[in-house]
Amino acid sequence: MSEEILLTQEGYDKIVKELDYLKAVRRNEVSEHLKEAKSYGDLSENAEYDAAKDEQAELEDRIAKLETMMRKGKIVADEELTGDHINLGLSAKIKDMKSGMEFVFTIVGITEADPFENRISNESPVGKALIGKTVGEIVEIPLPDGSVVNYKVLEIVKE
Repeated sequence: MSEEILLTQEGYDKIVKELDYLKAVRRNEVSEHLKEAKSYGDLSENAEYDAAKDEQAELEDRIAKLETMMRKGKIVADEELTGDHINLGLSAKIKDMKSGMEFVFTIVGITEADPFENRISNESPVGKALIGKTVGEIVEIPLPDGSVVNYKVLEIVKE
């Protein structure tokens, strides 16, 4: 993760909130689990202690990842979200030219992507192809399987 990570303000705020929670609450909980597990005696044959140490390692790993995201994160400024063209943090209503089906995708940073909520990453094939497009443009998107889909941008919405 050496390059910058693009984030919406909402995504950045979620990272800050999770990081605060992990440091203020979860660290104390894990510390208590470790103390309790140590009290059971012989650490070499103590499954509770091993589990608590694993939990601590996972927690510290997640904290480190969130801190890296914050350090390398670049929040897309509101001034960049004019709605003139598709950008991170905006939603695009598009139409599949073959099937006629319409979709609404919100373009977000990779850490915020959730395909089940139609939040697609700016680094995904569709997200990458849509960035910078304007209403009325037809976008040809090569998919990983070698096929190509054509989408027409119907509307750009700032949420």
